[in-house]
Amino acid sequence: MITYQEEKNLSAEEFIDVLVRSTLAKRRPVDETERIRNMLEQAGLVITARDGKRLIGVARSLTDHVYCTYLSDLAVDLVYQKMGVGKELIRATKEAAPRARLILLAAPNAVQYYPSMGMKQWPHCYFLDDANELK
Repeated sequence: MITYQEEKNLSAEEFIDVLVRSTLAKRRPVDETERIRNMLEQAGLVITARDGKRLIGVARSLTDHVYCTYLSDLAVDLVYQKMGVGKELIRATKEAAPRARLILLAAPNAVQYYPSMGMKQWPHCYFLDDANELK
């Protein structure tokens, strides 16, 4: 039975493990345990999916709970993908901050996933990796 819950003390090691099993590790600093630990500590909301005690999915978000929730990591173990786990993690994230708009950037392979469940696309998104890039 898969359960979904908010977890305030998810370990960096367990998070890294599910990132690897989900393929999201390719785009996350999984070789920097302290950085991952800080990512978890600074997140405003971490929702997990567990099959028994086994962590099978994580939704890690930055949120003020009233205006916006940025879902920065949605990782689901490959074995559990296409079973609705990601959708339920998104639902639990939204329900934890119901007044806030849920926002995310899709990984290249997930661009078609989010609209299929009813999420709307916003074409005006920008990012900056380095302040020196500002002109």
